[in-house]
Amino acid sequence: MNFSSKLLEDAVNEFSKLPGVGQKTALRLVLHLLNKEQEEVELFGNALIRLRKEIKHCQVCHNISDNQLCNICAAAKREKEVICVVEDTRDVMAIENTGQYFGLYHVLGGLISPMDGIGPSDLFIDSLVQRVATTPVKEVILALSATMEGDTTLFYLYKRLKDFHVPITTIARGIAFGGELEYADEITLGRSIVTRVPYQTSLIK
Repeated sequence: MNFSSKLLEDAVNEFSKLPGVGQKTALRLVLHLLNKEQEEVELFGNALIRLRKEIKHCQVCHNISDNQLCNICAAAKREKEVICVVEDTRDVMAIENTGQYFGLYHVLGGLISPMDGIGPSDLFIDSLVQRVATTPVKEVILALSATMEGDTTLFYLYKRLKDFHVPITTIARGIAFGGELEYADEITLGRSIVTRVPYQTSLIK
């Protein structure tokens, strides 16, 4: 792609580094910003800079937060003795949008994937085990995507948690194998949360 400006080329190259953004889309976004007032573009840029500099992760559940404790962990009306384990913040948002879950979360920060060099020590698994070991927990819901990596992580978590004698459940398979939680529609995901089943039952099958 030929550019009439080095500044334009640099901006397009940076945008095209974003997931799912090719050079044509990046060029369209950059030209869109060029047509905006300078103040609007500065607000856009400053929002990204502040995000990167000031964002925190909840010290309890590892969800993205503005404070040391996220709004969900800090909320008095949440069911503190139920923990829903998810891959990342996008899954927290997807489940919250269903309006069917009122417990707490634990964000792993990814899934076990030997092919990608991601092992248990690269995820927030030890802190989950610590939560279950040291706080009153009535149920742990494993709400991970129905993929090979998700199932591998489910089985590993089950082995780490089963000796605590806390009910371990998994969301019902209303989500097709290979599907990721963030792309499931709210009704299907909501029903999967409500009709969750003991994880050990799925092992027997």
